[in-house]
Amino acid sequence: MSEQAHRDRITIDHPDTTRVNQPNREEGVVRDGAVPVQHESPEEWGWHGETGRAGRIGVVIAALWTLAYLVGNHEGRIEDLWIVGIVVGMIGILIWDWRRRKNAWRAK
Repeated sequence: MSEQAHRDRITIDHPDTTRVNQPNREEGVVRDGAVPVQHESPEEWGWHGETGRAGRIGVVIAALWTLAYLVGNHEGRIEDLWIVGIVVGMIGILIWDWRRRKNAWRAK
């Protein structure tokens, strides 16, 4: 649908709407008497956040909890390899995060 056809359709379907230019955003359709959204960042909704120190402590606790599965009545050692591999992966991610924060411009 072309831009002009879209504009015509909006004015035909909704005569009580207007198009508004928004800073740093595309053009918006707003009902008469309403205020357009000025700015919404994902951080305000809780996205792109970090869990911080509590999350890093949680990873260590989860790794220790996962290592506790090594004690058991299973006879095969394939399970042990998977458990150790998963824990190594968790610790690897924790080390990567530590180095990333250490070298970051604004580390938390």
